[in-house]
Amino acid sequence: MTAGVIVLIVIAVIVVIALIWGVATYNGFVRLRNLVQEAWRQIDVELHRRHDLIPNLVETVKGYAAHERGVFDEVARARAAAAGPASGPAEQAAQENQLTQALGRLFAVAEAYPVLRASENFQQLQAELTNTEDRIAAGRRFYNANVRELNTKVETFPPNIIAKAFHIERAEYFEVEEPSVRAAPEVSF
Repeated sequence: MTAGVIVLIVIAVIVVIALIWGVATYNGFVRLRNLVQEAWRQIDVELHRRHDLIPNLVETVKGYAAHERGVFDEVARARAAAAGPASGPAEQAAQENQLTQALGRLFAVAEAYPVLRASENFQQLQAELTNTEDRIAAGRRFYNANVRELNTKVETFPPNIIAKAFHIERAEYFEVEEPSVRAAPEVSF
């Protein structure tokens, strides 16, 4: 074998290795992007469940505290905004923060009515909402872990070469921005 043939074989091997690496890296990005999208869909399901529980909760409280119209309107507006389309996780998080604050005020109103707090319907709705909040928190952790993994891969070298070539971008985290909302809403009665 001549030196020229050996050089061509070495170059061919390097090109094949680079192609295999490129395909594997691209496929890894696709897998991570799909995990992020799946995780977001799971959060979306739980958010819809939360949004569906709220009218029942409002109606239950309204039966005992009909004069608290402002609180009910605020919850309805916040629910409508949160249930509406959002441009991304950051906007959805902001809308959910407003809804959480409105629910906190609703529970504060409910606290003034011992008969309401003792109501089986109210207790069941409260338990369902607490369960849903826990599921949203778990979904948020799963989603953010996948986002972190995707973002790390998009930013590190050499996978960032493939990310730039195929326009794969960082994903948004779904996180609570306001410190007062970082704590789970207090729903104990």
